[in-house]
Amino acid sequence: MSAVAHPMSTDEAAPPPVFDVGSPDFPVLLRAFYDKLFPFQTYYDWLNYGAPEPTKVFQNREFSFTIGDDIYIRYQSFRDRDTMKSEFLRLCPSKIDIGAVYTTRPRDKKSVLPGAFQPTEKDLVLDIDMTDYDEIRTCCQGGDICRRCWRFMTVAMHIIHAALVEDFGFRHIMWVYSGRRGVHCWVSDEQARQLGNDGRRAIVGYLEVIRGGSNQERKVNLPAQLHPHLIRSYGIVRQHFADLVLNQQEVLREPEQWQRILRIIPDEDPSGLS
Repeated sequence: MSAVAHPMSTDEAAPPPVFDVGSPDFPVLLRAFYDKLFPFQTYYDWLNYGAPEPTKVFQNREFSFTIGDDIYIRYQSFRDRDTMKSEFLRLCPSKIDIGAVYTTRPRDKKSVLPGAFQPTEKDLVLDIDMTDYDEIRTCCQGGDICRRCWRFMTVAMHIIHAALVEDFGFRHIMWVYSGRRGVHCWVSDEQARQLGNDGRRAIVGYLEVIRGGSNQERKVNLPAQLHPHLIRSYGIVRQHFADLVLNQQEVLREPEQWQRILRIIPDEDPSGLS
């Protein structure tokens, strides 16, 4: 990997609908996809970090597959690109999960002592779900996505991308559609891959401004003196707020929507200004 993969333009449409996995044609289409369309060389180059020959970061990487009737298979690993392609064509997974790099090949997990099979590194992955915007989007709810609410995703991507590059100095960043209801950000810099749990939580905490969840009211918590990251983020949001939130989503059109917005705004003014 080399250059930064910039987030998609806010003018892009939402991703196309996913094929119906319950369709009788799905297994045939899936095999044709892996046989003719799946970018195995690019996929391999990415997970081997551009090295010309297979390295341990590829060979000791765990892959997990969902196949058939939701059968989940863990601890898959491959010697090289060709063995990976053969196994993909044999199993035709409907879902692929990419896991950590281990001290030994995940396929050999049962043949080594438990203490000898430990994770050594993993890409930093940030997940943005469209459902996080259900309180302020009026066009869709749940896993549904349309062109209008997809703009929330692109605004979030620009904010997070700027923080990762300008504040943390990461360079090897890739944004991908999650396949369902949002986007994933993969950060593959060596420093990011070797972060421990505390370091990963610290980055998430740095980016977080909304506290709360499904069992409590969400609140925006901003300090009186804004961090430069928040000032930059405010500038990005301001470019889109009027058109996206007020005009397209019309969040202030109905009393119910007013109350929803007010619930995520704290009563206190941290600046002391009224």
